Amino acid sequence: MKALSRTVLCLILGFWFTTAQAEVTIYTAALIRTMEPALPEATAVAVQDGRIVAVGTLDDMEPVLRIRGGKIDRRFEGRILVPGFIDPHVHPTLPAILTQFPFLAPDDWTLPTGEFPGATTPKAYKNRLQALAAQHNDPSTPFIAWGYHPLWHGEVWRDDLNTWFGDQPVMIWHRSFHEIIGNDAAWDMLGVTPEDAALTPEANWDKGHFYEGGLKAVVGKLSFLFEPARFSKGMQNFLEMMHQSGVTTALDMGTGVFGDPIREINGIRAVAEAYPVPSRIILTPIILDFMARQVPPEAALAEVKSWQASSSGRVTVGNHFKLMLDGAIFSGLSQFGAPGYLDGHEGVWMAPRKATHDYARTFWDAGFQLHAHANGDAAAGWFIDLLETLLRESPRSDHRMTLEHFAYSTEDQTRQLKTLGALVSANPYYHYILSELYAENWLGKDRAGQMVRLGSLERAGIPTGLHSDSPMAPLSPLTLIWAASARETIGGTPGIASEALSRAQALRGVTIDAAWILGMEDDLGSIRAGKIADFTVLDEDPMTVPDEKLRDIKVIGTVFSGQSYPVSK
Repeated sequence: MKALSRTVLCLILGFWFTTAQAEVTIYTAALIRTMEPALPEATAVAVQDGRIVAVGTLDDMEPVLRIRGGKIDRRFEGRILVPGFIDPHVHPTLPAILTQFPFLAPDDWTLPTGEFPGATTPKAYKNRLQALAAQHNDPSTPFIAWGYHPLWHGEVWRDDLNTWFGDQPVMIWHRSFHEIIGNDAAWDMLGVTPEDAALTPEANWDKGHFYEGGLKAVVGKLSFLFEPARFSKGMQNFLEMMHQSGVTTALDMGTGVFGDPIREINGIRAVAEAYPVPSRIILTPIILDFMARQVPPEAALAEVKSWQASSSGRVTVGNHFKLMLDGAIFSGLSQFGAPGYLDGHEGVWMAPRKATHDYARTFWDAGFQLHAHANGDAAAGWFIDLLETLLRESPRSDHRMTLEHFAYSTEDQTRQLKTLGALVSANPYYHYILSELYAENWLGKDRAGQMVRLGSLERAGIPTGLHSDSPMAPLSPLTLIWAASARETIGGTPGIASEALSRAQALRGVTIDAAWILGMEDDLGSIRAGKIADFTVLDEDPMTVPDEKLRDIKVIGTVFSGQSYPVSK
């Protein structure tokens, strides 16, 4: 009877494996970087139903083939497989809006919409801006160019734009995204008035300048950017940027920044779910949205939970909540402790401390993971104080509260972050693009040279993700790995070697440590049996190529939940 039962059971299991499950596919490669210490390298990986079944050599796959059957897929032989890249801090809506227009920044940009070389002098910026504006052929919208920065391009205000462009509506969006400058024709077209500017201290009507909190006077009048056809094409640009760079999962860090979170969520989801190359986007509500709409903390929590109910496989509203502490590093509005900025200007705080605590405590007690935008060392100090307060008021053992950006900090703060169990999601591109000019103008060589002190985090053993904050840096994990490990400036000057990440730790920052920041380490970030079969396919090994070749490694394609998607040439 027992033998008969075993026979029946085997028949049932055999039938289930052949009918209920997809066929096993074994991908072979020249090398698989698993990011798993117990088995760091492999040459074959078996996947079934979107999950990894086994990892090792092709010979190691014999039991899988014998028991479950399947096929061997050799399309990646000669290639390198790594876990699907993760960017733990992006803003999908920003590229969806900004790529509707040209980029004109200090640094070069390669986008689905074309090549946009940087301008590093005032004359080059003015000439290029005028040439791009002359190509604008939509009279229903102002011409907008993103990427302006006064330390490279000189001061450009409303009167300058009036002189350069006359009756043509023109707006320049600061490299930080936190500032907009427009001419009279642009403000007339949009219906922005002196009264609008007078409502906020973060606006200067005479200069045509709206920044940080003052942007709310302008952004609500840019609804044309969200017209379905325009936004859809822009969002497709963002998804193509993800695929071309090998990113399979991204954590949005600011849903609702444009004042209509439902429109934003639905817009992102509609395009992402129809896009032929799948990816995983996790949306994070932001405190500024609820404060602008005067939604108190408990009501904000209820709203977020209602948004979570509509999550889909590709676009979800996660258990994450974002706080905003200080201003943008690109704008020189971050909060620095003594001696502050050398020229005497000051940064800004983005929200009152009590309100920040109240929202933080509400979402903390509801089990959400908190993320806090903090650039200067004074903001890092506030982050530490807030985390200490939350732990004292309502202890949590695995809170993973994350400091976002980490532009400048002190060694003492690194030790405090470690003691408190904090995580860091850092943007290493800040050091690359900003440290030279900030040394000469705002911070001095010692502090500017220590921007994004990643070496201190590695020495302390603090889990650290690397992010693009797209479009604050190119949506390219390979560029982030290079910026973090090579630690070079835009002018080619070597940085402080002790604050660089090791190559291995930098690769962790866009794979397993990024997954830890997402709270998805059980599913993503490394290649081992049981995890989701997300891979990035490269033509060279990011662990061994020289520094000068690292960011130019070609992404061949992605594998998302076991299915292959080649990158178009």
